[in-house]
Amino acid sequence: MGTPLPREWVGLQQFPAATQTKLFELLGKLKQKNVNTLTILVMGKGGVGKSSTINSLIGEQVVRVTAFQSEGLRPVMASRSWAGFTLNVIDTPGFVEAGYVNHQALQLIKGVDDLDKQIIRAITNSFGKEIWRKSLLVLTHAQLCPPDGLSYDVFSSKRSEGVLKAIRIGARIRKKDFDDSVIPVVLVENSGRCNKNDCDEKILLNGDAWIPNLVKAITSVATNKSQAIVVSKKLVDGSDASDKGKLWIPVILGLQWFVIKWIQGAIKKDIATGNGPI
Repeated sequence: MGTPLPREWVGLQQFPAATQTKLFELLGKLKQKNVNTLTILVMGKGGVGKSSTINSLIGEQVVRVTAFQSEGLRPVMASRSWAGFTLNVIDTPGFVEAGYVNHQALQLIKGVDDLDKQIIRAITNSFGKEIWRKSLLVLTHAQLCPPDGLSYDVFSSKRSEGVLKAIRIGARIRKKDFDDSVIPVVLVENSGRCNKNDCDEKILLNGDAWIPNLVKAITSVATNKSQAIVVSKKLVDGSDASDKGKLWIPVILGLQWFVIKWIQGAIKKDIATGNGPI
């Protein structure tokens, strides 16, 4: 994967004014800390919305999204610049093609499937357990309705708790080792059905504007005190890449961060009742 020259971040100007104000404030705080470049490595299952989330974050269609088509075999990197700040996002192929698997809402809450556990182990084995200190858990399809008897916030909390528990077990993380480093969780909704507030911002069922929330969590992870992760160029470029040297995902002041894109399964439609498919 060659490193593209960053293009002007025109998508930033396409966000609603309220979202722009929040993003400019967050990016300004990074620049005040001399963080002028951030790179996101997006990982997770295939066909669960990684590319769509990247497009939503950048505000442009930088990664092609095609229904029912397998992801490419090579990562795709998009670079955008604004006022001296550069954002790089690397969209990786899914670790495993997830397909479309139906799960009941309560099953989603109760546990994480074997595919999730395999991916957790793959990430940990490839990058080491320290990568989880520089990670962000993103749950897509956040506009789905909770089962009867559960509030939206409780349902969302149960979803994230299941995956976070699987990460701790799959990565063999002892609680005392990560007491000072909690993996942030962000909910996103990429579909055209996403609700909007009076300021035209995309919002979740609890009223939160999710794009500013995602960027806020990203900046928090970017500036935490955990050490950078060294990534082999072979892991990013593919199995036939040159083994010469290592590739640091470049960030000023040695700051390094990753967004770990995670999802419990592709969801075809909202839940009408507790028995509805997701």
